[in-house]
Amino acid sequence: MLDVKTTLNESEERMEMAAMFLDEQLSRVRAGRANVAILDGIRVDSYGSMVPLNQVANVSTPDARTIAIRPWDKKMIRDIEKAIMDSDVGITPENNGEIIRLGIPQPTEERRKELAKQCNKIGEKAKVEVRNVRADVKDKLKKAIKDGLSEDNEKDAEAELQKLHDKYIKKIDDLLAAKNKEIMTV
Repeated sequence: MLDVKTTLNESEERMEMAAMFLDEQLSRVRAGRANVAILDGIRVDSYGSMVPLNQVANVSTPDARTIAIRPWDKKMIRDIEKAIMDSDVGITPENNGEIIRLGIPQPTEERRKELAKQCNKIGEKAKVEVRNVRADVKDKLKKAIKDGLSEDNEKDAEAELQKLHDKYIKKIDDLLAAKNKEIMTV
């Protein structure tokens, strides 16, 4: 027979994962301020293998509009620049032989609206995942009635599931609102 408490805990965990995924994805969206997370997806060719940028260089933000990349091996500068140019970051790197600097431009109004739309799409995917979790668990509960779960327990579990759903949808909305506010702030 279905263990209702375990099922609800698993569903909450899956909903939390959707919210965490959204948070990580939103951190990669460039919103006009320097943020080292926008470089997280970049891989650099280091001695024949592709490794994350932060494993071959120190990445920091000396000010709000600049990302500084200091390679541990100066021979890596060309490879790092190439990796940044080939990525979808959209910023041209400048180097002085020791440090690569990325100047983060102030996004235009049109670009900010585009970024907000992009964030909302990512948020919608997270909401769909939360809804899918709810639908999966509802199906399990319906099947559990046939296996001997009482209808009262099923109704209580469904109410608890709806509370979890509402909690995570609100969390996702809050994350999106905060990111949209950050993007639209000039």
